Amino acid sequence: MKLIVGLGNPGGKYARNRHNIGFMALDRIADDHGFSPWKGKFQGSVSEGRFGSDRAVLLKPETFMNNSGQSVQAAVKFYKIDPADVIVFHDELDLAPGKVKCKTGGGHAGHNGLRSIHAHIGADYDRVRMGIGHPGHKDAVAGYVLRDFPKADEGWLNDVLRGVSDGAADLARGDTGRFMNAVALRVAPPRSGTGSKGPKKPTEAQPKPAPSKPEPEAEPQSPLQKLMDRFR
Repeated sequence: MKLIVGLGNPGGKYARNRHNIGFMALDRIADDHGFSPWKGKFQGSVSEGRFGSDRAVLLKPETFMNNSGQSVQAAVKFYKIDPADVIVFHDELDLAPGKVKCKTGGGHAGHNGLRSIHAHIGADYDRVRMGIGHPGHKDAVAGYVLRDFPKADEGWLNDVLRGVSDGAADLARGDTGRFMNAVALRVAPPRSGTGSKGPKKPTEAQPKPAPSKPEPEAEPQSPLQKLMDRFR
């Protein structure tokens, strides 16, 4: 069984914030794969279901981001699972908008939700890093992540959410390669056609140069002219 966690803050005020992209991912997965209605449990919201024969529990901690680890720890203890069976979806400042990467273990890079999970279950869990871009200066980060995605981002955001949902079953089975491929097919679908540049245009025929006119033949010289030429 897998415990799949999406990070965010509870309440309608935060629903479309960049910081809540983890919640958005789980909502899309639950809807697309026919998981159970959300219910309150483990200081969060829980939805249960299956990817084929593989059971999974989706968890959205409602402790606010800084205390996400409390909710995750409660679920891990209840289901008696290892941290290695936990997958966390979260926003990532260090990835461009629309980029997605998978990671296992390592540091929390200052992300308060990950910091809390580290403190409660350790670092040996899987993560799906969902790029939101960086505002350019660390002092602007707090305001940036707590603002809604602008309308200009709706296109790529919808593609990413559909992609992670398409690949959720592969991710739960541990096949991150197929998961990433599913995301890529949504974010950057292959173009139609063979990709060839097409036939080259025929080279235009160059006009042939006009034939040069023959120089006029010299008139025959008289005997007197021939004699004069000899003494010139």
